[in-house]
Amino acid sequence: MIVGRSLVLPPLSPSGPQNRVVMSMQPKPWPEVPAATARVARKAFRKGSLAIRARDELGAWYADGDFAAAYGVRGAPGMSPAQLAMVTVLQFCENLTDRQAADAVRGRLDWKYALGLPLDDEGFDFPVLSEFRSRLAAAGLERALFELLLDRLKELGLVRPGGTQRTDSTHVLGAIRDLNRLELAGETVRAALETLAAAAPGWLAAVIDASWQEVYGQRIDGWRLPASETRRQELARQYGRDGYHLLEAALAPGAPGWLRELPAVEVLRQVWVQQYTRDQDGTVNRREAGLESGLPPGRSRITSPYDTGARYSQKRGKEWRGYKVHLTETCTHPGEQAADARPGAALNLITNVATTAAAVPDAAMTGPVHDMLAAAGLTPGEHAADAGYAGADLLLDARARGITLLAPLAVPSSPQARAGGYTADMFTIDWQNQQVTCPQGAASRKWSACRTGTRDGFIAGFPAATCRSCPARDKCTTSTRQGRQLFLRPREICEAVTVIRASQSAQQWKDRYAIRAGVEATIRQATAVTGIRTARYRGLPKTSLEHAAAAAINLIRLDAWHTARPLDRTRTTCLQRLTLTTTA
Repeated sequence: MIVGRSLVLPPLSPSGPQNRVVMSMQPKPWPEVPAATARVARKAFRKGSLAIRARDELGAWYADGDFAAAYGVRGAPGMSPAQLAMVTVLQFCENLTDRQAADAVRGRLDWKYALGLPLDDEGFDFPVLSEFRSRLAAAGLERALFELLLDRLKELGLVRPGGTQRTDSTHVLGAIRDLNRLELAGETVRAALETLAAAAPGWLAAVIDASWQEVYGQRIDGWRLPASETRRQELARQYGRDGYHLLEAALAPGAPGWLRELPAVEVLRQVWVQQYTRDQDGTVNRREAGLESGLPPGRSRITSPYDTGARYSQKRGKEWRGYKVHLTETCTHPGEQAADARPGAALNLITNVATTAAAVPDAAMTGPVHDMLAAAGLTPGEHAADAGYAGADLLLDARARGITLLAPLAVPSSPQARAGGYTADMFTIDWQNQQVTCPQGAASRKWSACRTGTRDGFIAGFPAATCRSCPARDKCTTSTRQGRQLFLRPREICEAVTVIRASQSAQQWKDRYAIRAGVEATIRQATAVTGIRTARYRGLPKTSLEHAAAAAINLIRLDAWHTARPLDRTRTTCLQRLTLTTTA
């Protein structure tokens, strides 16, 4: 039985930062459905419901012991984490708020059936769900909701290793406001002041004066910024001076030692390292892009003081601040019968979900996705993805794992490729003699090993005099000081790329690759049904926990499969259903 209980966090003590309420867990077996609950629920839901069928078909896939790491050994007994986990998944299935989910536990018969609760159970206060998520994130169990359900699906034989799987990513908007650099600086100071005013009001009153209340009393993005660039620059410097003053006071030897441990103070320090510099005479300067002491790259730059994990990114003209989620699901090629499919129905289940910062490229996740699938015992035989997940090294690495990475190699982007000139694949390479011959028959004179970024290879260079007198020089190089320079990957990679590009140009490969397009429907379902594209919570751990909504998608698909109900909502209008007769 879930007992109603309000969790009231203790106030900040002057001796240190706030601590979470100490609670213990007493593992109990998953409760059987009370006879009265079962009788009334089945009469009320004669055709059943998702929650009822999930309990009947899957049983109990969560156990209290699975969440032991999130609770202490001693303390007040907490509610059953297994039941709270079930509530969280059902909440994602219907995209409910915490308050709505708590009301559903209290008032819906099908939810009481799924949780094994008696009809007169009072439920719990909705803040308990937020506390439960915080515990999971703090214990590193943000993937537990998804992985435990996936383990149950594996036990039932609904997902298996091998076969074909496909992956794609979509952007996730952080639960933060968009701030420009000026607003970010001011709001970071304000956030630190708010925290210090709550934690150490007496200390802060001795550090600032009444003028600070006028500037930082309300949200910075709530009032109009100066239109003049000169006044904006002066305001930015004022924010910088105020931030340094606050940091020096908080880090001073006479200040309470625990002040520097407050997250808002640490965020202020990090943002000021990224946004400002200070000369020896104390002059505060704002970092500017393009200068020696410029801004850090976007992949490491904090965009909001309230979510330090959110990052700025841009893809295909779409700009956002937040995160990115990668979804992998099973699929079956047309004409092939899946081992777990019923006649006339397809069951594509999500096998992996990974959340990253927005600036992480898709190619950086190909290997980690394969690692996570292997750890789950669901390594695919064929993995379909778009060009963002492909690369020569990635294709060969997947092949070494026994995976066929069904992804097109990116089109060459060299100046010669864009202008229709001589690309690297038009040159003949003599690996044994370490020499390259160009399309005009000239031979290279230079061959040396090199390393660009993380890639090893060779540089093959042609004499400047040869290239200068070449009739096809405009198609090959525009350099006036040296001849054409080619960067070549190691032999096994170059030869593999040649074979792969030839195979990808065949119609058979294109027909097989067409299965990747189906993952777009999964992205659509995840965003439309569970609201996965807009983060509810702040921070990468809690956002990753939210993306355990993939478990809810699996429940929805499994329920549609059991009831032979199509997932799409295709409708026809009255005009489309009208039967028209053709007249001569």
